[in-house]
Amino acid sequence: MSADAFLRISADLGNLDVVRRFVRENAAGLGQNPDALQALIQAVDESVTNIIVHGYRGQPGSIEISLEEAEGCMVIRLRDEAPTFDPTAAPSPDVTSPLEQRPLGGLGIHLTRHMVDELIYCPGPAGGNELRLVKRISRPPDREG
Repeated sequence: MSADAFLRISADLGNLDVVRRFVRENAAGLGQNPDALQALIQAVDESVTNIIVHGYRGQPGSIEISLEEAEGCMVIRLRDEAPTFDPTAAPSPDVTSPLEQRPLGGLGIHLTRHMVDELIYCPGPAGGNELRLVKRISRPPDREG
C-alpha cells in the first residue's frame, strides 16, 4: 500500500507540533469523529516522543511518518533507525497503586494502546523499527428522508 501522506522529521521534540498538525490535516477519514481524531493525534505524539527520548536518546536521527486510509481504518506508520524496541511487548504499568509508589515510565505506551485499535511492531529489515498505529474509522450512518 502506498501512503496517502508522508512526513520526515529530525528526531527533535521541537518537531512534535509539526507531527500533530500533519496527522490532524491528513486524517480526513476521522474528521467526522473528533474524539477518534484526537486519540490518534495523542497516540502518534506519545509514540514519536518515545522514539526521540528513549530510542535516539538525544542522538541525531530521523523519523518517517506515513498515513494511509485502508479498509475502514486510518493507519499511521512510524519508522526510525533507533535501536530496536518492541513497545507491544512492554509490560503494562500498575495503574492501581498510589502515584508516589509507581516507577517512572511506561504510561506513554499504555496510553497509546488504549487510544488506538491496533498497535503493530515490526523490526526494520536493516535495523530500526516500524510501528503501525491503526484506528478504525466509524462513520455516522447515512440519513434518509
